[in-house]
Amino acid sequence: MSHNAYYEVYLHVTWRTKGSAAVLRGNIEREVHEFIGRRIRETEGVYIHAIGGTDDHVHLAVHIAPTVEIAKWIGDLKGACSHHVNQAVGQKLLYWQNGYGVVSFGKRNLDFVVEYIRRQRDHHAKGDVIDRLERTEMADG
Repeated sequence: MSHNAYYEVYLHVTWRTKGSAAVLRGNIEREVHEFIGRRIRETEGVYIHAIGGTDDHVHLAVHIAPTVEIAKWIGDLKGACSHHVNQAVGQKLLYWQNGYGVVSFGKRNLDFVVEYIRRQRDHHAKGDVIDRLERTEMADG
């Protein structure tokens, strides 16, 4: 990509564990978040701002270069993460559901999205989640 290109492509990404299994707890959650953060920092054109979630799903705030193929990047990240975690714990524990949710947002909303991700457990406990930032599939109709 040309060094003369300007872009602001900010994304909120979320995906769920298979069957919404509550496996993202304690050491497993920590391993997942550390792996995803490290993998993103090693990926050219992708920059992480926040990672969070609950027992059954992950949220990311990133900005990406326009050369990054979003579907391929997310698929590769999910696959590598589950493989890594299952190898690390010595059992097949972590599987992801097919699909994901991705919502674009402007740079001026970055702080809001980052805070929303960091407070995921609080939002879910209080029932004050933002539907469009939690969705991982299209609504019917």
